[in-house]
Amino acid sequence: MRILLIFIALAALVSVSLKKKPYRVLVFSKTKEFRHESIEEGKVALIKLGQQNGFEADTTENSDFFTRQSLANYKAVIFFNTTGDVLNNDQQAALEAFIERGGGFVGIHSATDTEYEWPWYGKLVGAYFKNHPKIQPAVLRKSIDTNLTRDMPREWKRTDEWYNFKQISPDITVLYTLDENSYEGGENGLNHPIAWKHEVGKGRAFYTALGHTKENYTDPLFLNHLLAGIRYSVKDIK
Repeated sequence: MRILLIFIALAALVSVSLKKKPYRVLVFSKTKEFRHESIEEGKVALIKLGQQNGFEADTTENSDFFTRQSLANYKAVIFFNTTGDVLNNDQQAALEAFIERGGGFVGIHSATDTEYEWPWYGKLVGAYFKNHPKIQPAVLRKSIDTNLTRDMPREWKRTDEWYNFKQISPDITVLYTLDENSYEGGENGLNHPIAWKHEVGKGRAFYTALGHTKENYTDPLFLNHLLAGIRYSVKDIK
């Protein structure tokens, strides 16, 4: 009996040691221009998403977190509905070093409406916001079958604020395009990217233009889309 109890105790210790330690991501939502009403709901949703999927999400609007020492505590940085010029030169250098050395980046919606005067950031996020029509339903079409889109619909109809882009990087791998025939106001033509991924240095970047409205952050499909992007950025999936 004593031997059996010892065996059970050892098995429990092994089981605990094999569990993955939660990694941490930094959710950054500082705004210098337009501020989205969905930011508070989104932060709560990202924290809950982490609790359910093995990561911890720290939220901040304090750009002083962008030092090499601070960012070393995280596997990815999420620019969540940021707008305008949110980092100074030293903070920009810290983010650049973080990504180039293998850190992850996730951009949500107005992350492309951020840091227009910083060319490296434009390369990181993959494009810049140009304009948008009114909020309306539209159809998204899957561009590629990958672990990032495996559990997502091939044709995805939803309502959001649909961005038109400028300075689109040729290096991105497009995950979803927007069917401009399904709504009014599209300006990027037949190949209108709306979600994508790519590598920057030793790091990985994911961007989705979805995420303007509060309703996104209670939508299981959208949250699954975000989760896949986060997992890609931290190299959990390809």
